[in-house]
Amino acid sequence: MGEFDLIARYFKRPAKRSPLGVGDDCALLAPAPGMQLAVSSDMLVEGRHFLSTVDPARLGHKALAVNLSDLAACGARPLAFTLALALPGVDEPWLEGFSRGLFALADEHGCELVGGDTTRGPLNICITVFGEVPAGAALLRSGARAGDDIWVSGTLGDARLALEVFRGTLALPAEVFAAARMRMEQPTPRVALGQALRGTASAAVDVSDGLVGDLGHILAASRVGATLDADAAVSLVAAAATGLGAGVLRTCALSGGDDYELVFTAPPSARAAVEQAGQDSATRVTRIGRVEADTGLRIVDASGSPVAQRFGSFDHFG
Repeated sequence: MGEFDLIARYFKRPAKRSPLGVGDDCALLAPAPGMQLAVSSDMLVEGRHFLSTVDPARLGHKALAVNLSDLAACGARPLAFTLALALPGVDEPWLEGFSRGLFALADEHGCELVGGDTTRGPLNICITVFGEVPAGAALLRSGARAGDDIWVSGTLGDARLALEVFRGTLALPAEVFAAARMRMEQPTPRVALGQALRGTASAAVDVSDGLVGDLGHILAASRVGATLDADAAVSLVAAAATGLGAGVLRTCALSGGDDYELVFTAPPSARAAVEQAGQDSATRVTRIGRVEADTGLRIVDASGSPVAQRFGSFDHFG
């Protein structure tokens, strides 16, 4: 099967909203009047971002999910995406599964494939996603202010737990591992929550490289500091009740990465609005800290005592 046959069989679909999709040198996008385009790219490399044993349908889902998560952090509505795919060879069962998982999530969010590229090479997936957001309404990293609450969506740390099982450093009961593995391989982008938080959240970022590191991007961009409740974060690890030590759970919750949840800030006066946004988007939201004027991140336990353990974040060149 040649390149263009591959595209036609597994990836070409008629454009529904975009003026022009797959088949020409460029796609054409037309955001609604008064809207700005939100654009993000993410690359997934075998052995760095996913294991060779991952189910191809889950990989197709994750490849798009990590990009939709960036749109969610901006408060944008998905429009379309492009796919650049390097393949070692034409594996039709793999392509069927990958494209099925990819399009299932794309259809869920009304986000259509409008172009891209394919070539032979080590397995590498690069997606660029396009969304729209009302002009001036995008959630940014730079809006946090002293006194704001720090919130996080969903759960934290389970993807890291699954990774440690694969590495052989941890053991989990089979059903707990299966749930953690699902979080690692098939994350849920919080698109509806991001849109619901427009006008309420003061800053936002998605948790891709670890809570501490990604929250740090908000603090740096906003030129503020924060105090973070480590025990509140640990309470969000779904597998926390498995007898794992506090140090392991804190590492997974605070430094784990691959969660694709949203960490965001909002003034205390907006607590009811944040809770309502969570209800409207069927997403759990939890308050885990506060923004402060003094720069730097201070991590404490439930009693307010400093946590001595050091936490980092994922570094693609580390």
